[in-house]
Amino acid sequence: MEKSITGRASAETSPVEAPPVKSAHETALEDSAATASRSHGPARVTGALWWTARFLLALFLFVGALQLMKTGAKSFDILQPGGFLVRNAASTFGLGWLGALFVLSGSPIAATSLALVKAGEEAAAAGAQHFTEVQGFTMLTGSRLGAAFVVLVTAVIYAIRGGKGERMAPLSTAVMALCATAMIYIPAAFIGFAILNFGPYQDLNPQFPAQFADLIGLIYDPLLELVSGFPALAVFLGGLGLLLLSFKLLDTVLPNLDDSTIEANRLAWLKKKWPMFGLGCLVALIVMSVSVALAVLVPLVTKGYAKREDILPYIVGANITTLGDTMLAALALHSPGAGRIVLAQVIATTLLSVLLLAFAYPQMRRGIWRFQRQMVKNKTRLAVFTAALFLIPISIIVVAGVA
Repeated sequence: MEKSITGRASAETSPVEAPPVKSAHETALEDSAATASRSHGPARVTGALWWTARFLLALFLFVGALQLMKTGAKSFDILQPGGFLVRNAASTFGLGWLGALFVLSGSPIAATSLALVKAGEEAAAAGAQHFTEVQGFTMLTGSRLGAAFVVLVTAVIYAIRGGKGERMAPLSTAVMALCATAMIYIPAAFIGFAILNFGPYQDLNPQFPAQFADLIGLIYDPLLELVSGFPALAVFLGGLGLLLLSFKLLDTVLPNLDDSTIEANRLAWLKKKWPMFGLGCLVALIVMSVSVALAVLVPLVTKGYAKREDILPYIVGANITTLGDTMLAALALHSPGAGRIVLAQVIATTLLSVLLLAFAYPQMRRGIWRFQRQMVKNKTRLAVFTAALFLIPISIIVVAGVA
């Protein structure tokens, strides 16, 4: 008994074991981790400041480009009322379509149409002939049709890089994107036209408060004075170039959604109609470009993450929310007419898209699928289809100009 107690007491009073001695390598690793943790905070702050600076610069260039284009359009002969390219609503429809094909993006051309509307409002206030809201609306519609051309360019690149058996999918995807865009925007143009000419709708005044316009004038009026003596063409084209630069800069600021991002999420619902519609809306809203949102489809389909039969709702959704940056341009111009144009387009495309997906989706998908199968059957048909993308708007401009 005494021995047991003594042994227990001895165990209780024995010294605590000393911690193991860390090696020099382990100590260095811990010091490195601690240093990285301490530097992580300042690095995040620096990154946030750099992102904010780039975003503000892109916004500054974007608004400034609109002001330049508006200023140049006032005196640019070819864009004056009665000019060959803007003689009537059909001419501006072809102009918007053709312009988007050449710049591989619809947003700059859509913004151009709004700048022309703003210049037309100022001309109307002075009692002069002016560029009308209807012309701005048709030019905006045309820009949407040409915006999807970049998908075909992307598809051709993928087809060239891929093997013989992998060339069909990207080209088929591009043709479907172009057809689906036309199937929505052309009928929606008639709905939007009716909305735009509805009496009570003309009373809407969607724009920022007047203080915002005063701030824009305070910032940009001194800069516009510097180019007041320049030729109108140079001012207008300079504004267009600056607009393209601002969109490029915005591309580096906005989230980069590509096929690897979507692959990582393992979206099992890529086959479902309404989730795909919502995904298209979300992607185009975030990247503020239907060209980017639709170009994502090419690698997605090529790598098998999505099937061509299931991408139609995505295309339809992307073609609605891509108008977000266009509405921002309208508000930045402080133009009631420009705001009404974009809002009418949004209402018309959303209404038609939802109705078609809800009640005619199988027929719509079947029709587009059969058409694209015919277009990608051989190189000759694909070449004719591509040429038609340019010849149709050129023909519209020529015929409308002569008539």
